Amino acid sequence: MKNNYSRLKWVALIILGGILFFLSKSATAATTTTPLFQQQEVSGLVTDQNGLPIPGVTITVKNTTQGTVTNLDGKYEITAPSNNTLVFSFIGYKTMEVEIDGRAEINVQLEEDIAALGEVKINAGYYNTTRRESTGNISRVTAEEIELQPVVSPIQALAGRMAGVEIIPGGNLPGQASTIRIRGTNSLREEGNFPLYIIDGVPINPTPIESNSNLGNVGIDPLNSLNLSNIESIEVLKDADATAIYGSRGANGVILVTTKKGREGKTELQARIYTGASTVPNRVDLLNTEEYLQIRRRAFENDGVEPTEGNAYDLLVWDQNRYTDWQEEFFGGTAQVTDVNLNVTGGNKNTTYRLSGSYHKQGTVFLGDYDYNKFTAGLQLSHTSNNKKLNFNLSVNYGIDINNLVGYLDLSSYAFLLPPNAPSLFTNNGDLNWEDWGSVGQNHPLNGYYNSSKTQGDNLNSNLSISYEFLKGLSIKTNLGYTDYNGQEIVKRPRKSYSPGSRTNIENRSNHLMSNRKSWIIEPQLIYNAQFGKGSLDALLGATFQESETSGLSLQGEGYVSESIIGNLSAAEDIISSFNQNIKYRYNAVFARLGYNWNKKYYVNLTGRRDGSSRFGSGNRLANFGAVGAAWIFSEEPFIKKSLPFLSFGKFRGSYGTTGNDQIGDYGYFDAYQATIGPGGLYPNQLANPEYSWEINKKFEAAIELGLFKDKLRMGVSWFRNRSSNQLVGFSLPAITGFSSVQANLPATVENTGLEVEVSSVNISSDKFRWETSLNFTLPRNELISYPDIEQSSYANTYRIGEPLNISLLYQYKGINSETGFYNVTDVNEDGRFDYQDRTVAWDRGREFFGGISNTVSYGNFSLQFLMQYVEQEGLLALFDAGSLGVQRADVTQALSENSTYQRISRSIAASRAYNDVLNSTYPIVDASFLRLKTINLGYSLPTAFLQSIGLQEGKIFVNGQNLFTISPYQGMDPETPGRGTAFAGLRTITGGLQLNF
Repeated sequence: MKNNYSRLKWVALIILGGILFFLSKSATAATTTTPLFQQQEVSGLVTDQNGLPIPGVTITVKNTTQGTVTNLDGKYEITAPSNNTLVFSFIGYKTMEVEIDGRAEINVQLEEDIAALGEVKINAGYYNTTRRESTGNISRVTAEEIELQPVVSPIQALAGRMAGVEIIPGGNLPGQASTIRIRGTNSLREEGNFPLYIIDGVPINPTPIESNSNLGNVGIDPLNSLNLSNIESIEVLKDADATAIYGSRGANGVILVTTKKGREGKTELQARIYTGASTVPNRVDLLNTEEYLQIRRRAFENDGVEPTEGNAYDLLVWDQNRYTDWQEEFFGGTAQVTDVNLNVTGGNKNTTYRLSGSYHKQGTVFLGDYDYNKFTAGLQLSHTSNNKKLNFNLSVNYGIDINNLVGYLDLSSYAFLLPPNAPSLFTNNGDLNWEDWGSVGQNHPLNGYYNSSKTQGDNLNSNLSISYEFLKGLSIKTNLGYTDYNGQEIVKRPRKSYSPGSRTNIENRSNHLMSNRKSWIIEPQLIYNAQFGKGSLDALLGATFQESETSGLSLQGEGYVSESIIGNLSAAEDIISSFNQNIKYRYNAVFARLGYNWNKKYYVNLTGRRDGSSRFGSGNRLANFGAVGAAWIFSEEPFIKKSLPFLSFGKFRGSYGTTGNDQIGDYGYFDAYQATIGPGGLYPNQLANPEYSWEINKKFEAAIELGLFKDKLRMGVSWFRNRSSNQLVGFSLPAITGFSSVQANLPATVENTGLEVEVSSVNISSDKFRWETSLNFTLPRNELISYPDIEQSSYANTYRIGEPLNISLLYQYKGINSETGFYNVTDVNEDGRFDYQDRTVAWDRGREFFGGISNTVSYGNFSLQFLMQYVEQEGLLALFDAGSLGVQRADVTQALSENSTYQRISRSIAASRAYNDVLNSTYPIVDASFLRLKTINLGYSLPTAFLQSIGLQEGKIFVNGQNLFTISPYQGMDPETPGRGTAFAGLRTITGGLQLNF
């Protein structure tokens, strides 16, 4: 209750402050003079070359500050002198001037200006730039590319859309955190590779949120509570020029999420709803009952062992004619998905606003009744004084996500373990079938089936930005941000959920997990812009004051006398606290930027930052980071224009700089103690090291950008090299010290190099038909280039010099042993045993290259968008232990014949040992590359005449598909998660919906 009160208090204070500020406005409003000539009302419609309305077009009265913008239906109204001229302007289209000449209605059709597309504003964090003028590497996706995707987190919507940005799904449950890597893995620590997330100028903790439910293996995505329909754009900052201004927080890249703002014009309501279903698109071809029993009987024959009810209950006890498709049983369901989104926008030339709300519900494909629900609300308010000197922006986003999943139950792996003739999971009356499973001494696969869990997260993100230009070109600005995440989880574990003979069936239990993350940030800034002849100067000086507090509490209640009161801790016989922490983190910095361009051709950008972090000892808390970026638009040179007339744009750019990393645990430089179980005692639980300091990431990039044939074909090629050194890790200690590790800097250097290619083209552009294509391609390379004395370190069996961090050390497969008929791997040192000394093969589990191809096609009122994602990689494929108890892949029937690539059919200990060895060899490695239709969207805009007849501004019908098909040689479940061939993430989803604007 206290946390809720605190959160509501902050929301109320921010909104109240914004309203009071808005009401007070500014005493510096400029005076206007009333023209002497006659005023009249002018209205009309603005369309493109295809006749489609263009919202957001700016219409101004020439040589005045008077203006308006078109609404979502392309319509406008303005009062202007009858003998003046209207100026129509919109990014991507040529500016058009039309004389009023006393007319009350003026309809215009704007002509596309492809070259102007380079002037689209790009969010670079503390400042804005354009693609043309940028000296850094910034990738961008817009609302149109992500808002209709049926995913929970916006991170999932980025897959395949950006060069250098790798998204790997965390699993197949809604809400699970994905792994995101921007230009590779920099740190030896998993937690040291998270990028910086910033929502409307406010940083949030990127670490996945802990859970005791089935989400716990990867954690919960902290961006789940965002409304995808409320996102205007997502920019990803990659190189030193773009990230160094964020200092220690920019080592792994920066992800900027910008939410939508209000639009000038009359109040408009937009409603969008879609619904659909998801299924698992693939199955592994497994043995049927006849094939399975044949192989099992051959195993006993080959081993010379007589089957008994103890060692062969699948042959002698279970029904020999029974067949169950366990894949269909465990994950053959249909997951329903529904999304409802409403927003209201409007305002005038001084003040705009936007209110939004949404509801998203998503089920799962698994056996059982589980679902995910999300509720969001958003407020955006912007105000500009009449003289344009005072600007005010308020952004508040609040979300609640509720995940109802089962706790402590494996939802899918038993589908690849159970023999096809195993007994039913349930009795005829719907209860768990304990008897048939217990009679052969086996635990029921659905042990824990009646467990339930509820994980709820309440997330507030708010930002208030105020700027004032007190001298021409000189402004002061302040960003104020506050975030508050409050998570509560309960897992109920009733006695009936476990086998009557199980040792875990002692009592009713519950597990409780409470977590809170809150932070505030204040960033005052001084901004200066000036023009000096052909030169232009942009300067920025600012400071950051940030404080974050993280708390967590884990409890377990035991001994509930009744199932109905499980979870009420006051009714528990015993309460055990397994985890309780409260951590405070402080971060301060000063930063500066100096950008200069000469004649719109030569650009230099200097950034610097001095950071201070509470995660280091007093002697190492401060560090300096900086970068320089430069660009030359050589296509503006006269000799280039003359000699290469087909070249419409050409730019060389490059950058070099340093960023840091302080993503480590807090208080590692302190000695820490914990109370003993008995009264009055303390014992040390952490060894201090006050000497460790910052990781350093040195980044270098060189790039070329080209535009050909009036920018109908644009391409960019970037080469980068990032080196991360002074690695912060938990250094392993011998047990005799009493501690497992100590925080320290290791003398290791990790290098990421790569080539990124981006191409976009306008293939066809006519009055009715338009086709655009964009492609991105990344060729990455990760390497541990230095680690002195690694052989004597605790990482000797984890990493290899000259190899990527993401490797597995494997045995070399030799083939089938001619004497035993079993799998055989190389005993390198010939000592008669297999250990890490024999694992001489370093297999790279990462992607060799990845990318995506997207197309946008429009014809009349129809539009089509689709994205193909492609990945070149290797994966593993298991389930080839022919003869063991449990289902295998169907192709192990080859083992029944001579000259098989599979080992002799056996159920012996020797066969099992050989199988376990070969699983850790090069034998299971297969090609897991894939080409996937990631998303496709077909839309139809309803005719304007029809909409007007029913009183609507705009209407659209759309159908969306995701993961509709995959082309891959991989024979496992999902090549996107090729662990052992049994994991999957990409569900096939089809949705349909309707959007209406009132």
